[in-house]
Amino acid sequence: MTTTSERAPETLMRQAAQRVSQSVFDGSPLRVVLLVDVYDGAQQQFLEAYEQLCNQVASVPGHVSDQLCQSIENPSQWLITSEWESAPPFLTWVNSEEHVRMVEPLHSCVRDTRSLRFHIVRETGGPAAQTGSGTRRLQVAPRIGDGLIRHALTFTVKPGSEKKVAEILSGYTSPEPRVDDTTQLCRTSLFMHGNRVVRAIEVRGDLLAALRHVARQPEVRAVEEAINPYLEQDRDLDDPESARVFFTRAALPAVHHVTAGQESPDAVRHALYYPAREGCGLRLAELLARQDEAAADDPHGPVLRSTIFQRDDVVVRLVDVRGGLDADPSPVLGLTDRTQAAELTELLDGEAFGGDGPAPKDGAPARLLTVSRMELVTDRRAPDA
Repeated sequence: MTTTSERAPETLMRQAAQRVSQSVFDGSPLRVVLLVDVYDGAQQQFLEAYEQLCNQVASVPGHVSDQLCQSIENPSQWLITSEWESAPPFLTWVNSEEHVRMVEPLHSCVRDTRSLRFHIVRETGGPAAQTGSGTRRLQVAPRIGDGLIRHALTFTVKPGSEKKVAEILSGYTSPEPRVDDTTQLCRTSLFMHGNRVVRAIEVRGDLLAALRHVARQPEVRAVEEAINPYLEQDRDLDDPESARVFFTRAALPAVHHVTAGQESPDAVRHALYYPAREGCGLRLAELLARQDEAAADDPHGPVLRSTIFQRDDVVVRLVDVRGGLDADPSPVLGLTDRTQAAELTELLDGEAFGGDGPAPKDGAPARLLTVSRMELVTDRRAPDA
């Protein structure tokens, strides 16, 4: 017997499937698959490190179970699968400093890893298909994407160096966009908010292959070396462990993407940084995702597409907007619904508005736009993207 969530009307299911290309907020159980390539001779060391790790993971909220498997054909190839109640608790854990410390013992015996995350859409009945409240919620319908994978990196630079860093990041030669026959770097958008840098990329094909391809390009390596002296977090790109830790902490995953299914010749890309209160980043991202879903139903709305990136309390929305931002910032900021606008301002850090508590409710759209608007450094598209 196949279990599923409560059935939505067929038309709504079809509409959502066509409109949304990515979301972590549907409440479905999450299956995480980690492919691991272990150094020859390090299998026992890897097993011992994993056993220590899984004992710690067992107490993480939202964790359900995990399995460790070894290839019957190649003893160096291992597979770790884990199940989580939903995506948000997994993302909270995997993006935490606790996780960085937990997995450190694995790196000395692992040559390469690849992480894949899947919402469970259907499953065969049995104990795993049931919870205390009966049938558990699964993803309602398959999502139809637009063929692009979105990812971002964020890091901070030393105060006072912002202008110099912007010059470096805007002046480099674009790398070759074609990675191989199936993967292409389509667009790179780079913004700054104070001393915070956000670099968002759109890739068609294999994200990991594209990231590795870009890292090998001499023009990109030169830029990375040039900004090294200005970074608040030290790194040594010649030291694989130093580079790995830096980019692990800098990763800013896309947690939601929605498109209105429209195009406009005057569409302009903007980035908005939402200063979340401590511990409220994921809730803020989920609220913005719900508002973007509603905005996508408005054929006359200004937002053509929106991608939300979130890690800890860093929340960034990349929006392609029809027309300007200033005339009516409410729809672009996600503040059209009075109740949800009040909830959103409760999740914002009042210090960004010059206070100690939550953000002020009076005049929130205009003030939030001033606080959250990011400065465009460069926005580049591949010629044939």
